[in-house]
Amino acid sequence: MPELLLEILSQEIPAQMQKRAAEDLKRLVIDGLKKARLAFAEAEAYATPRRLVLAVDGLPEQQPDLREERKGPKVGAPDKAVEGFLRSAGLHSLEQCEKRDASKGEVWFAIIERHGEPTVNILPNIIKDVLVKFPWPKSMRWAAETHRWVRPVENILCLFDGVAVESISFNGVSAGNHTNGHRFLSPAPVEVTCFADYRDKLAAAYVMLDGAERSATIAVSLQKLAEGAGLTVNDDPGLLDEVSGLIEWPICLLGTIDAEFMDLPSEALTSSMRKHQKYFALSNLDGSLAPRFGFVANMTVTDGGAAIVAGNERVLRARLADAKFFWDKDRRMHLADRASALGEITFHAKLGTVAEKVQRVMALAADLTPNIFGAERDAARRAALLCKADLVTGMVCEFPDLQGVMGRYYALHDGESAAVADAIADHYSPLGPHDLCPTSPVSVAVALADKIDTLAGFWLIDEKPTGSKDPYAIRRAALGVIRIIFENSLRLNLLNIFATAIRLYKDNGVAEDAETDAVTTDLLGFFADRLKVHLRETGIRHDLISAVFALGGEDDLVRLMARVKALGSFLSNEDGENLLVAYRRAANIVRIESKKDKSEFGGNVSVDLLAEGEERALFENFVKVRSDAEDAIEDERFDSAMEEMAKLRQPVDAFFEKVTVNVDDMDLRVNRLRLLSQFGTTLNQIADFSLIEG
Repeated sequence: MPELLLEILSQEIPAQMQKRAAEDLKRLVIDGLKKARLAFAEAEAYATPRRLVLAVDGLPEQQPDLREERKGPKVGAPDKAVEGFLRSAGLHSLEQCEKRDASKGEVWFAIIERHGEPTVNILPNIIKDVLVKFPWPKSMRWAAETHRWVRPVENILCLFDGVAVESISFNGVSAGNHTNGHRFLSPAPVEVTCFADYRDKLAAAYVMLDGAERSATIAVSLQKLAEGAGLTVNDDPGLLDEVSGLIEWPICLLGTIDAEFMDLPSEALTSSMRKHQKYFALSNLDGSLAPRFGFVANMTVTDGGAAIVAGNERVLRARLADAKFFWDKDRRMHLADRASALGEITFHAKLGTVAEKVQRVMALAADLTPNIFGAERDAARRAALLCKADLVTGMVCEFPDLQGVMGRYYALHDGESAAVADAIADHYSPLGPHDLCPTSPVSVAVALADKIDTLAGFWLIDEKPTGSKDPYAIRRAALGVIRIIFENSLRLNLLNIFATAIRLYKDNGVAEDAETDAVTTDLLGFFADRLKVHLRETGIRHDLISAVFALGGEDDLVRLMARVKALGSFLSNEDGENLLVAYRRAANIVRIESKKDKSEFGGNVSVDLLAEGEERALFENFVKVRSDAEDAIEDERFDSAMEEMAKLRQPVDAFFEKVTVNVDDMDLRVNRLRLLSQFGTTLNQIADFSLIEG
């Protein structure tokens, strides 16, 4: 069956946009084909630095014919109704319609038949619409063209069943049956007949079409070169993806770093090579950074790459000379002496300067130390004082991704303790779901204080994340706090900590009129939502977290998780499932009768009115269970509390089987409703069962 091949050749597409652009091209064209009733067998999209490509196989030569029946007005209906029906059906007279019997008389039916259009006539409109509306994150116009694209378009290749679809035109470029190979190695036009021919001729023209193939080629080639030199390539999948989006014909080479730069911190060396030059760092077999680097050229080499290597070494030498200059200059001034300069940096227009933030973090970190085993108060305050000071160093100004990292090196150079220096480096962590959490006590205190200060501040000024927008990375900060607490098993009362953080802001004159309790409660609710996101992949149900949070006042996340796990374990067995059903039945009865009587049934149960043995047994059981469960909850033995709750299953089943709640005797009825209400209250000691899904 016919095949569609589409290629848009342009100037260089930013590497980070290529994968998404290929997916969008495939999605949009497929959507257009489906709307046009054009089925296909398979579709594949590709991207290189200069081209977006789509191959769709198994298309029909023309649309299928369409027959549609449309019911109209009754025979004899007013003329205006008939005219409107004919107009909507695209018909001219009732002679083109049929009369059919219906339940209420004869009705007009329009029979609309459309013959399928040739596919080649439909494709230009689909493709032009895709090109005009293509969702680039950033795009541009050039010359006198009206339509936007990521970069100027140089050529369009479009073949259907081996024939060029020449009626397609975009920004002054008309489609044809040719493409161009590598910009330097094979720039001449190449005619193609189908996708297989296209792929083979591109390869002959020094273009590797498949991005995954380019990545694999680079990884294997670099590893072979490194092994030949007795080295290993540092794992960097992000850089590998980026480089594969910069190169159409990858040739891997190794260069040498001058010995004078090897006393730079390894992170500074790696950052300079990675960020500016897209070079791969290499390591010795003992894990230390090697004085070599790997890179990928987009050219074939005739001299073994000597000229290309020399050029890249010359460029890197200039980059590292800058880094060495900043490294040497920064160490002439103590990190502590830089802290005052943070007063010139604004943290947020409504929240003050970074220097003011540092003072708050110092106080908050000190308050946290009693809850963190091994954390020394003075060390936490010292680390908090210095944690942002490297922001005003030359090295961090040049390489912003090294903030914290360089602070650690400068602190050690100044004679600060290892605990303080490590806390400076660790306090930004974790930056993402795969980043390591700090575990050293002082690091934990400062990292928590920094994130909680940020959260409290933005909540005070009502700058909360909304929808997909989170410009201040508030969600990441909350997830960081959650991970640090869980991974270090910290017992913290978050509401008290939030209140302390808010008080520190108010002492600085920020949102002095805000109600602290309202802000802390709302912030804890935000943590509940983030906790659900964090635990989603572990299989822990979000409704169980909501049920425990709904009790109110539960701000110890470790204790909360113990409750949630005990609740989940309880509900996974038969006793728990049946007790949940009984709870709902009791709650529904009480709710319906409360609405009917316009009163609540929260009073005490009268023992004298317990007429049936089953209701006496239920009352006696939940009185004992409530007492034993309270003791277990107090001792944080939540599994034991659940075991106590399970003892209510048989008496409550017997109650519903033998006892009628809505009896004529009003006193007896009210007493039984109170009994059911207290049964629900007993279960709600561990969680709000009304929020648990079936």
